[in-house]
This record gives sequence, structure tokens and C-alpha cells, in this order.
Amino acid sequence: MRALAKTHAGPGLELIDRAEPECGPSDVKIKVLAAGLCGTDLHLEQWDDWAAGQVHPPMVIGHEFFGEIVEVGADVTSCSVGQKASGEGHVVCGMCRNCRAGRRQMCIAVDSVGVNRDGAFAEYVIVPDTNVWVQPDDMRPEVGAVFDPLGNATHTALMFPLVGEDVLITGAGPIGVMGAAIARHAGARYIVVTDVSDYRLDLARRAGADMVVNVANTRIHEAQTTLGMTEGFDVALEMSGNPAALRETIENMNHGGRIALLGLPKEAFAIDFGRVITHMLTIRGVYGREMFETWYAASAMMHTSELLRQTVGSVITHTVPLEEWPRAFEAARSGECGKVVLDIAGVL
Repeated sequence: MRALAKTHAGPGLELIDRAEPECGPSDVKIKVLAAGLCGTDLHLEQWDDWAAGQVHPPMVIGHEFFGEIVEVGADVTSCSVGQKASGEGHVVCGMCRNCRAGRRQMCIAVDSVGVNRDGAFAEYVIVPDTNVWVQPDDMRPEVGAVFDPLGNATHTALMFPLVGEDVLITGAGPIGVMGAAIARHAGARYIVVTDVSDYRLDLARRAGADMVVNVANTRIHEAQTTLGMTEGFDVALEMSGNPAALRETIENMNHGGRIALLGLPKEAFAIDFGRVITHMLTIRGVYGREMFETWYAASAMMHTSELLRQTVGSVITHTVPLEEWPRAFEAARSGECGKVVLDIAGVL
């Protein structure tokens, strides 16, 4: 099969031919139709310090995917050949304290598809049956491929109650844009989204943001003035991983405000903990999705929210054949895009 792999410890990827993966007794083999390109994949291609500490080449990368089940192991009863499916990319140990207590998203020994085990930028991928999320037969492949980041957006946006709250979202990448639509669906009052890309801010505006702010030339407090806010934001979703974004977020929070952090910074940085303490702020880290409550919530919202369905569709701005993968990575790095999806099987 064709597969996009990290073949050596260093920058770059290669499109290679390799044997199809074999299905174990509790595994499911999925023919990949479409796969989403994530910021993690950019780190792996560039081979930064984080990537070097995580990946042991050779490794097929890619963890956001949708396809058709073509084989199930002898012990599998939860799904069947012919069904369409996405997959939860975090394979958990099942035996640590968190796993045994039902907090699988907090597993201390997680094995990530496309990072620690072969991934989905390939014609076939293997995952445990417990990681399969069966999708409707009429699911569009490119939409099914972004359920992983939709889950990130759902987990982060619903970390705190949003009804009647003023919400700040820093970072208008695909997850931030989907987060805006979820916040609108969940009953937020004002939603303000920031970024330095006008292209992405336009996507956020169409996703339900009341105001977008290009922080390259405008400050967040000006949005408060424009909207008539007098006490600061109640909830913030930090999606960018940019130190300046978190610092400015803290400056604009109401007393008792709550901040959910999803954006992963490249290195450690300082923040004003004095303000965190005196303003009694809650800061909570978010990683991945809650297994599997987030998947149920995301699927339900896709069924009930026309705005979210439109947003998920519109946030997919580029579909690129697998053999043209450098063009996909170039688009994702440019910032002039939403979600980039690789067409693995020639179906888009």
C-alpha cells in the first residue's frame, strides 16, 4: 500500500510502498478514504524537539481519518465489515488508575495513532475495536475525517458552562472556528475570536462570532468596548498556543473567569500569576477528547445544529491527493486556509 511516512530521524517525509498492516483479534482494519492534516503532522514533518522526543522512525503518520471497515478481528463484535468509521487516535492502556476509573482521556500511557504507532496517511490503518467510531453510511469522507479536531473543539468549548456567558476564543484555526459555532449553539452571549489571519477570521465570523479581532493591529479590550462589555470575558478558549495570546487573555478576563487551554506552546513561558490569583481565575488544560462522551456530544450537535454542520463543511478549504502531499503541507503552514484534507482513495 501507499503510505506517507517518517522514514528517518530528521526533517521531511516520504511517500513509500509498504505491506498492509495485519489485523489482530481485537483490531479493526479500515480502508482510509480521507485524512485530515493536523498541526501535529507539521511538527513531525519539520522534526522539532517535540517530534524528536515522540517518534521512532520508521513510522506512518496521520491520525485524523475516515474510511470503510474492511476487516475485523476474531474477537470483535462492536462493528462489522462495510460500515463507515472514524477513529479515536488515542489508544489507552486500560490498566492505569485513570483508565480503570473511566477517565480514559487521562491515560498515563497513551499510544497515539500516527505518533507512537502507524497512522492513517496510508491506504489502510489498524486500530483497536474500542477506538472505532461508526459513522452514518452517507457521511461525506472529508467531514468524517475531521471528527477528531471537531472533538477537540467540543471538549474545549464545553469544558465550562456557556449559557449567557461572554466567550473569548484566541486562535481561528479550524478548531477555534468550530469552537465558535459550538459556543453559539451552547448559548453564549458574545463570542469574540482573535487571530492574525484575516482569512481565518472570516471563517470565524461565518461560524457565529459576534466580533473578530486581528491582534496584529487591534487589542482585545477594544472589542469589549465595542460590544459594551464592562466586566471582562467569563470564559476563554485558548486555541493558538501563542504565549502572547494567553497573556492578553488573562488581562481581559472577568473576576472568577475560566480559561480552557488547548493550544500547545512550543516552549515554556511566564504569565502573570498575580493576576490569576487576585482575579480568582481558573485555568484548565485540555488534551484530546473525552472518551467517548465528546464523540457522542459532537455527533449529536452535528445532527441538531445547522450552523455547526455548515461550519464543519466550510472549514475544510483544501482537499489534496495523497501523492501531492507537499502541497497540502504548504497550504497548512500558510495560514491562508482552514482545514486541509488528504484525499487518500481518490474520492474527493
